[in-house]
Amino acid sequence: MVIKVFLASSSGSTAIKKKQQDVVAFLEALKVDYTELDIACSEQNRMWMRQNVPEEKKPSNGIPLPPQIFNEESYCGDYDTFFDAKEDNTVYAFLGLPPPPGSKEALQAEKEHIMQNGTHGEENPDASVHNGDAQGEEEGQAGDEKEGEDGGADDKATELETSRGEDLAEEGEAVEETDEEAQEEEDEEQEEEELQQLEDQDERSSEEEEEEAELEEAEEKAE
Repeated sequence: MVIKVFLASSSGSTAIKKKQQDVVAFLEALKVDYTELDIACSEQNRMWMRQNVPEEKKPSNGIPLPPQIFNEESYCGDYDTFFDAKEDNTVYAFLGLPPPPGSKEALQAEKEHIMQNGTHGEENPDASVHNGDAQGEEEGQAGDEKEGEDGGADDKATELETSRGEDLAEEGEAVEETDEEAQEEEDEEQEEEELQQLEDQDERSSEEEEEEAELEEAEEKAE
């Protein structure tokens, strides 16, 4: 199975270029075999991509933007779904590929399998654990009391540090949210520019086809 990544090599959108680079770099890091298909230089690639993206996955204008990812003929998703899979450590499932042994995704799948099937420990622990040693229990209780006294001051200091850290975290989150909103607005503007370029390219292709048809008709009449 070969993964197909549809890209636009001559895209004027910085956001689209960044998304394409992110997908390709991550696939290379995972050592996943893939093929790049350029829709900017090949009308056939562009039409195939548009026709094979499911209708429910297309934007409101009906024109999907790169990058678009396929496993052979099967549609995997666009950059947003790829990013979600990367964050959830489910990229192999997203690509329709089995995760390699030892990978995070394989370990996570094994963990989920164990949780679903359930595992049970020993129902009857060693009786000696329950009986215990009376002297050991007394020593343990005394040690707990001493640790509680020593830990009181530490708890107060920890509470102050935690409160201070929460305040700094809230300030950082506010700044980060502002930066993310600005970046999202810039990405949307760039994607709109890319979409307009694609539509202009379609119009030019249609005009060229009409001119060729008129030229052929003129030549037939001249003959």
